[in-house]
Amino acid sequence: MTDRPVLLWLRQDLRLVDHPALTAAVKTGRPVIPVYVLDDETPGRWAMGGASRWWLGTSLPKLDAALRGLGSRLVVRRGTFVDEILRLVRETGAEGVYFSRSFEPWAVRLETSLKQHLETAGATAHRFAGTLLAEPEAARTQAGEPFRVYSPFARAVEALPALREPVPAPTRIPAPATWPDSVPIDALRLLPTRPDWAGGLRAAWTPGEAGASARLETFLAGPVTRYKELRDRPDIEATSRLSPHLHFGEISPATCWQATTRVGVGSGSGKPGDGVAKFRRELLWREFSYHLLHSNPDLPESPFRPEFASFPWKAHEAALEAWQAGQTGYPIVDAGMRELWQTGYMHNRVRMIVASFLVKDLLIPWQDGQAWFWDTLVDADLANNAASWQWVAGCGADAAPYFRIFNPVKQGTTFDPEGAYVRRYLPALARLPAPHVHAPDSAPAAVLEAAGVVLGETYPFPIVDHGMARRQALEAFARIKAG
Repeated sequence: MTDRPVLLWLRQDLRLVDHPALTAAVKTGRPVIPVYVLDDETPGRWAMGGASRWWLGTSLPKLDAALRGLGSRLVVRRGTFVDEILRLVRETGAEGVYFSRSFEPWAVRLETSLKQHLETAGATAHRFAGTLLAEPEAARTQAGEPFRVYSPFARAVEALPALREPVPAPTRIPAPATWPDSVPIDALRLLPTRPDWAGGLRAAWTPGEAGASARLETFLAGPVTRYKELRDRPDIEATSRLSPHLHFGEISPATCWQATTRVGVGSGSGKPGDGVAKFRRELLWREFSYHLLHSNPDLPESPFRPEFASFPWKAHEAALEAWQAGQTGYPIVDAGMRELWQTGYMHNRVRMIVASFLVKDLLIPWQDGQAWFWDTLVDADLANNAASWQWVAGCGADAAPYFRIFNPVKQGTTFDPEGAYVRRYLPALARLPAPHVHAPDSAPAAVLEAAGVVLGETYPFPIVDHGMARRQALEAFARIKAG
């Protein structure tokens, strides 16, 4: 039967441009039924957090509208992936299911299970690249092993004969004669019930493929030229802020990579300018995180360096809650945690600062920080989240040395020299002059009074002495190093 449709199963590939699975489905000449299944059961503890659900609830209607513009629509179901896909195959008589490859451990198991079930149902599974620049099998050491260090990995990917070229969106998607039932997107209840939180997310973001494209163009039109020098400054809009769009697949890394070729090259070098080169290296760090997760499925749960399994972490609920709420008494840390809560995002430099503070000043396990980020980040990404937290904690692949412990006051004065970032998210400190804004507990009483700051009331005292905490962290590290 040549009129049997095919299903296009969408997950973290909510786009039309550079979508190999979509392109292949259209090329079959059969009717194509795009489907999204909301499954909170199969991912287990890694089901989407609140911020990610908001993003999805905002992105899906836009994808549906884009599909309708091509003569199609989005079919939405709720249930377990395998059950709902098989149910749709039976309802529509679909010949096959086309989908993009995923790398989360549960997703890898799911794809294997789905393929087996489809074969029993008389349908076929068709899996395509599209999430990464290079599939994990393409980047290996000379010994054929996965890379454990970022720099040689990045060089290996850049040296590949040809990185995948983006493919254009179809001009038309053939539709079935009859559409299967679909759950209204609103019925998924993805959007938060707290209007203040939702308002902060709406003000900060434009989910969807069009928003992703606009974000990339804005970045390449200006900020990328100074990206290398300013990317660590949270007080300046100097980064791409593409991470949530990449996570949800509203734009592909191949599209981002190709777009950088349109940016001017460095003077006389014939190579991309410093900003473009640095941006590409960040795309490659994303790739490295996925390659690590692919070869180490327990990366989100266990330290990559096994000796850290015996690290003497502390269970300190009050300190964890103070960190989550942005009430540590260290302004750069608290501003970052407030930015996270208000916008679902945190500047990358500040992510490193707040992570270092949690695992090294407070000796709280990195898994606790990872879990909070998972729930509150709009770009919560299992590979990036796990690899980056382990990097800061000193227990990951190519990790920062454990003894590299960020001084939160020094980090603040270095990367937010005028205190603009801190003042934006900590209005109680808005009238403190620099550099006192980064260390209000050491400011003269007259300065605090003039700024209307009452320590312990309008802003907390530091919950830990950094110097003492640093010594304790180094002692703990020395114990596991000694065995």
